[in-house]
Amino acid sequence: MKDIFNQLHTEETLNRIDKLSPNSKPQWGEMDVAQMLAHCSSFQDIAMGNAFPERGWLGILIGKFVKPIFYNDKPFPQSMSTIPTILIVDEKEFEIEKEKLKQKIITFQNNGAQKCTTHPHPFFGKLTSDQWGKGIYKHLDHHLKQFGV
Repeated sequence: MKDIFNQLHTEETLNRIDKLSPNSKPQWGEMDVAQMLAHCSSFQDIAMGNAFPERGWLGILIGKFVKPIFYNDKPFPQSMSTIPTILIVDEKEFEIEKEKLKQKIITFQNNGAQKCTTHPHPFFGKLTSDQWGKGIYKHLDHHLKQFGV
């Protein structure tokens, strides 16, 4: 399984982000490309310990039982639900969101596993830094595939 803490996997991800354009169209879902970048950036904030969305009752109830879907080798379902606080519906500026996300990925990777949040994921609950690293890569990969890169 690829891991965002691995420099090669980070570089691959950043190169894929650079292949996006303001005209990139989703193959599924409702977000446009700038909204997707903002969504991924907001997810990085959670992993970095800069945002703390509350855990919903469903996550509290079943999150720990299904959390391997976050970091295993199986792709996420195409239109999987998301954390409500990072569902982006307002208009965003592509170049700003692209650079913001790239900088957060670089910072997260440079900080390493030891600086990963210890705060629970809003759905899956407590994750190790290894699980966060794999899950972050998988989340970014999911959305980059959504836009064909």
